[in-house]
Amino acid sequence: MTTRIEQLLDGPPDPLFSWPETVWISPLIELYGFGVAARFDPGAGSSRYETARRLVGEWWGERMVIGDGPGPFAFASFTFDPHASGSVVIVPETVLARTGSDAWLVLNGQAPDFHGATEPEAHPDRARFAGSSLPDHLWMEAVVEALDAIEAGVVEKVVLARDHALWSKQPFDPRRTLIRLHQQFPECFTFLIEGLVGASPELLVGKEGLEVTSQVLAGSSRRAADPLEDETLGKELQTSAKNQLEHGLAASSVGRVLGEVCRYLKRPGAPELLKLANVQHLATRFEGTLDQPRHILDLVGALHPTAAVGGTPTEAAVGLIRRLEKMDRVRYAGPVGYFDGNGDGAFAIALRCAELAGARARLFAGSGLVTGSVPEDELEETRLKLRAMLSALE
Repeated sequence: MTTRIEQLLDGPPDPLFSWPETVWISPLIELYGFGVAARFDPGAGSSRYETARRLVGEWWGERMVIGDGPGPFAFASFTFDPHASGSVVIVPETVLARTGSDAWLVLNGQAPDFHGATEPEAHPDRARFAGSSLPDHLWMEAVVEALDAIEAGVVEKVVLARDHALWSKQPFDPRRTLIRLHQQFPECFTFLIEGLVGASPELLVGKEGLEVTSQVLAGSSRRAADPLEDETLGKELQTSAKNQLEHGLAASSVGRVLGEVCRYLKRPGAPELLKLANVQHLATRFEGTLDQPRHILDLVGALHPTAAVGGTPTEAAVGLIRRLEKMDRVRYAGPVGYFDGNGDGAFAIALRCAELAGARARLFAGSGLVTGSVPEDELEETRLKLRAMLSALE
């Protein structure tokens, strides 16, 4: 299926092909938001998902929302740490939605305006490295300290991330970055929400009516150009005791939550192999039927953070993350996605992403640590994951 973003590359945009400020592209639906009708800060704490739901619901209830298809839609991006500020919920003035061959507009009481954003220009300058919160050797020392905590029984797993700052003589264009990410990773969830741009392979939760899905990724290996070598790497990943343990803990954290709210839940007996352009993951997909109607934000709040991006036990792992990473993850590894007026929608985990602010960019990558992890290998895994975003910003 050709996406709207790909169509934008064919030539000068007509009114329906101008550049959106907010984007969600998945295999099931494409959403392009123009303008900002409302912007909400849900605050911090465990109540932030309920606050987001309430604020948007009240706003929709006071205004006439016009559309010839499903809707209305709101986009949301939450910080990883529930105690951190920086989460945002946006209701665009106009949303262009597309599923398969069907397309429709949703107007939040406003006349459509497709000329609010200009076409991205070719980037005139290269991205330059500006440092990390922790240099490589100090990050590996943090990994060693985390492994000591695992050996002492404080946690079974913890995910440590690192950042990679860039600067340029010209502002980074998030839409140009989004296009390149979508071209490189068309099977992923591509998003652009207020400076956060990325293409995540991991679905935290999707919901339509009573049906829910989630796909857990944990355990990674590089790809190889040679098919035989690539197949060998995949088999090694599937038979690795360390990666199986890392993945099993992540899948269990999701299965435990969904099992409490679903009257039916299906999962494969063993993780499958998900191959992307630059990396391959162990993957477990859950499909279930809820025991009663629930808003997708209720599920997001119950699931986040999974052991795939935090660790287990959750509270102890997040405590280690705060102490050892020496940085604020902001919205990296937090829930990012959309929801509609029926409480349906989809949220990915904000991976393979960057926070863009003018001529500054911050990239992130993490690695799951369990018994058997080797600091040098974990550092190389983060380098592998960072290359995807670096290539989109070059």
